[in-house]
Amino acid sequence: MKTFPFLSCCAGAVLLFIGCHRTPDQHPGVFRYNESAGLRSLDPAHARTLEPMWVVDQLFDGLVELASDLSIQPAIAESWWVGDSGRTVGFVLREEARFAPAPDVPGLAEGRRVVASDVVYSLNRLRDPNIASAGGWILEPLDASAPGGGMQARGQDTVVFRLKAPFPPFLGLLATAYANVVAPEAVAHYGADFRAHPVGSGPFKLAWWVEDVACVLHPNEQYWERDEAGRQLPYLEAVHIDFAADMGAEFQGLIQGRYDFMSGLHPAYLEELLTAEGGLNPAYADQIRLATIPFLKTDYIGVLVDPALPTSAGHPLLDRRVRQALSWATDRAAIATHLRRGAVLPTDRFTPPTLPGIPAYAPPAFDLPAAQALLAEAGFPGGAGIPPIALSTTSDYADLCAALQHQWSALGLQVAVDVLSPATQRERVAKGEALLFRKSWLADYPDAENFLGLFLQRNLAPAGPNYTHFADAGYEQLFAEALAAPDDSTRLARYAQMDSIVAHELPVIPLFHDRVTHFVRNEVQGWTMHPVNRLDLRRVHKATLP
Repeated sequence: MKTFPFLSCCAGAVLLFIGCHRTPDQHPGVFRYNESAGLRSLDPAHARTLEPMWVVDQLFDGLVELASDLSIQPAIAESWWVGDSGRTVGFVLREEARFAPAPDVPGLAEGRRVVASDVVYSLNRLRDPNIASAGGWILEPLDASAPGGGMQARGQDTVVFRLKAPFPPFLGLLATAYANVVAPEAVAHYGADFRAHPVGSGPFKLAWWVEDVACVLHPNEQYWERDEAGRQLPYLEAVHIDFAADMGAEFQGLIQGRYDFMSGLHPAYLEELLTAEGGLNPAYADQIRLATIPFLKTDYIGVLVDPALPTSAGHPLLDRRVRQALSWATDRAAIATHLRRGAVLPTDRFTPPTLPGIPAYAPPAFDLPAAQALLAEAGFPGGAGIPPIALSTTSDYADLCAALQHQWSALGLQVAVDVLSPATQRERVAKGEALLFRKSWLADYPDAENFLGLFLQRNLAPAGPNYTHFADAGYEQLFAEALAAPDDSTRLARYAQMDSIVAHELPVIPLFHDRVTHFVRNEVQGWTMHPVNRLDLRRVHKATLP
């Protein structure tokens, strides 16, 4: 890492100003948190993990953004329209969206308006092999044979996308961090070092960043958004991010007031902060609060349901009633409490309830007598006639599978937990060599299609993620109707129908959804939770607003 004397002096001055060991009320305009994994790039094209996403989202805006209810809201684009039966999507940019001033960059000394060509330039960077971005997949719905590779700027105000086929989740793809808009002049000026000199149109701008030490953001004085009272956002005067790798030190920093929030659960403080039921330890209630929301991730047990494969041919698990018996005999609430300390949301539905179109959350069914009766109805009373079953997992989830082994023994089933290396388990599951297996699914974008597409025939493993080999003609038809739906209400209704089919047929036995878990200092106001664990600091403040 290069050392710049001037930068080091500035860093020291800012650190002195913020005062790492002072209490929050001494500097109510500064929001502080720790990022134990550190940062390596602030370029949206490389924002593939949560750590850089949080900072990138403060520095950049995209055409659209996700609200806390996962609806798509305008950002740089003030409006959009859909034409040609869903194959064309156009965006009209807001005139007041401006890049943050960058005094060292020709043409950006005072900032400038964001125009349509900036959007096209930014997204084309994802296709550039020299950039080597992992985000190019968000452009896959585009018709690459159309003019501009499916993207065109029409004047300063309008960007038009041409899709290969109707794909309503496309708006959600444009709400990812990859789709944030960069200033072309800054990329040209800094070259590969743009990673450390980001220039965007978000609510904050980079003040300074010393790798492995800290990062400070200041408000973008050109930011376009205002609150309902006409006050310019953001409210904060600065955001200070430490890079302390010690999670215990992060926990102590939260309790002592050096940090304003902490995300996630770690063994270093799990038992200290949470009760056995997953609530906040009352001893800390006067300092912090616990905020949670279901995450777009589902842990499940997959069942190979392809009668043509040797592993599952003729097996009783091909009978839906046997799979239903396993589901009813699974005490998910006990697993969530005793193995995950209430940090997960027990569920018997595969698609998270926070996604539009999916039914509201209901506690999962646990009915052992009904499960035993259903197993008898299927011709296997007390588990008689069902051969021993191997449940494939990795060492990280051996405790979970051991709990299932114990619970399913009440049905008379003999389940052996087969603990494999992650690589071996992935290979066996992909090849259809595991009859029962533990897996999880994390959404790439916030649309139920991302979960429901897991059960399409075109996604059969090993080429795709349909590891259960589930196939249903009616399901396929509903999926096609959803993507071709003329309006959102019709599309979401089809999603709900598909979700019900999965819940009825049970090619997977859902266990729980992860939760986004935040510990927030009580003095922090304006905090917003997002099911995708987005960090939105625009309206956060620690002092009473005027």
